[in-house]
Amino acid sequence: MKNTKKLLSITNLKKYFPVAKSSLFQKEQLYVRANEDISLDIYEGETLGIVGESGCGKSTLGRVLLQLYNQTAGTTMYYGVSLADMPPKYVADTLKNLDKYKTTLKKASEKAEALNKKVEEAGGEDKADFYLLQDRNLARCDEQTALNHIVKILGGFFAMDEGNQGRDLMLKIHEENVKRAALMDKYADVRVEFEHLDGDAKNASKKSKLGEEKAKLEAEIKAIEDKTAQMSVQLDGLRDKYAKNEEFAKYEAMRDDGIDLSRLQYDEMRLLRRDLQIIFQDPYSSLNPRFTIGQIIEEGLVTHKFFKHGSEKMREHIVDTMEKCGLQEYMLHRYPHQFSGGQRQRVAIARALAVNPKFIVCDECVSALDVSIQSQIINLLQELKEKEHLTYMFISHDLSVVRYISDRICVMYLGNVVELADAATIFDDPRHPYTVALLSSIPTTDPDSGEKERIILEGNIPSPIKPPAGCKFHTRCYMACEKCKRVPPELREIEPGHFLACHFPEKKLAEDGSYLFELPKMERKSNREQG
Repeated sequence: MKNTKKLLSITNLKKYFPVAKSSLFQKEQLYVRANEDISLDIYEGETLGIVGESGCGKSTLGRVLLQLYNQTAGTTMYYGVSLADMPPKYVADTLKNLDKYKTTLKKASEKAEALNKKVEEAGGEDKADFYLLQDRNLARCDEQTALNHIVKILGGFFAMDEGNQGRDLMLKIHEENVKRAALMDKYADVRVEFEHLDGDAKNASKKSKLGEEKAKLEAEIKAIEDKTAQMSVQLDGLRDKYAKNEEFAKYEAMRDDGIDLSRLQYDEMRLLRRDLQIIFQDPYSSLNPRFTIGQIIEEGLVTHKFFKHGSEKMREHIVDTMEKCGLQEYMLHRYPHQFSGGQRQRVAIARALAVNPKFIVCDECVSALDVSIQSQIINLLQELKEKEHLTYMFISHDLSVVRYISDRICVMYLGNVVELADAATIFDDPRHPYTVALLSSIPTTDPDSGEKERIILEGNIPSPIKPPAGCKFHTRCYMACEKCKRVPPELREIEPGHFLACHFPEKKLAEDGSYLFELPKMERKSNREQG
């Protein structure tokens, strides 16, 4: 049965890169709109495949999720760690400066409402100017983000909170959790030092002191946990008091116990690097040429206080991780240039796996490898996923590989998600014309598919700096109509679990697998003609 527990939830994610001005007289600041209004959930234990042409924003999305690039707008909620274990500073900031945040929300709401009236006065979405629609949608996004910043923390107390009792209790719980987190950090240092010392007589006195300090820290942590548990009972009592109120229930349903990665400070995000890892596309440039692979794998383990540098337990863990990834112990002291491409990729996987992550972004991690090596790495990733209970975002432009490894597939075009569904649905019942075109380009050795229709998309991908009005795909789409040129389609659920951003969501394939629409004759090509 599919796991429905969310690990990551992305809402209205945007990533814009500013473009340098061409002259001193240029007033308008231009941006490369790499990711635009992306909303999707990633579930524990699944592999989410991301596909699309080069330049569609796949790699950018993966790096923004890990906050290697700061996102321009939207929220990215992570549920792998509780707010008690890693209390973010933005929680206290929101609770202490609640009036300031509510003022920001009010201004954003007023702006969105004013722009929406202009759209209505212009005759609705079908007649309004594209840039007016875009400004209205951006204002709505800003309004939703401002609301999320407050309500995801306060919940129903945003609507009803006599004397700020709920807010004050939340702030006290947060402050206690901050103390607990600081003690846990000290405890990790003491534990690593304690476990590193052997049983020799010369270390007996030091180990005894460390043991006492360890026990003292454990007691202090337990006392804080008891205190926060009592305050949480009080908070639940307040919630019960307002539970039957409709407005309270509405906002309480929006409360979120996840951590918003986009609002974390640099030092806080570093703490989560152990949970959120990445395997880069080029293993050679991503591995330090001056380090041996043992040092490369060790670096994260020392940083995140798994082991002390030079300890025997550290070496055992590194060797065990290497063996899981198909690397032998004798390779421990070799440098990256002494390995083949496939072996270097195994080193990159071992480095990511060593810190026991929960989520790994595989950024085209097999695209630079030979086909025979690709299959080995893919099988390795599958095996590790099952053994270590990992969750993957697998980025690739190779649909055959994505089909093999993915549970769900997300199709992207020019920074937007255009279709999202499980792998079987994407391949058996694609609805977006871009998805259909991508699937038609997959080479096959099946003799029965000799007359398979191939859709050749005309033209190039438009500029992400000034994308076309309406649907971004309409300039290359064989189904585009006047509405497509003016109104951007929303990503909506057309069937359970099947999301589509197209004005024509009807079935595109007949039972025999043929297309239900008429393709331009000049674009029909058989496999033999493609050859």
